[in-house]
Parts: sequence; structure tokens; C-alpha cells
Amino acid sequence: MRTRIKELRAKYDLTQEELAVKVGVRRETIVFLEKGKYNPSLKLAHDLAKVLNTKIDELFVFDD
Repeated sequence: MRTRIKELRAKYDLTQEELAVKVGVRRETIVFLEKGKYNPSLKLAHDLAKVLNTKIDELFVFDD
């Protein structure tokens, strides 16, 4: 799974820490998400998409 979190976070000029606070997780969680090493819960995916003003399926790209 790839994500566009880093790209969209930069677009909105958010640090990993700022994004983490907005969605209620630790900064390390954002790091792991950006590296594709963590699969978020549906609630976290929804919260991230909302903060980053996008849809879940545009935020996370599932490779076959």
C-alpha cells in the first residue's frame, strides 16, 4: 500500500507532528503511515482524509 499523506501534508504545510495532533495519534504513527508500514483503522483513514481534504481511496493506493 502506498499513501499520498506526505504529499498532501506538504500541500497544506503541515508537519508530521501537527497532522498527528489533528487526528489524535503519535507522530510515529504518521511516519509509519507515510512509509507504508502501517495499515490504519477505518476511523484513522477517515480522519486523515478529512484533515487533508481528500477521499480515503485517493489518500491510500493499494498495489496488486
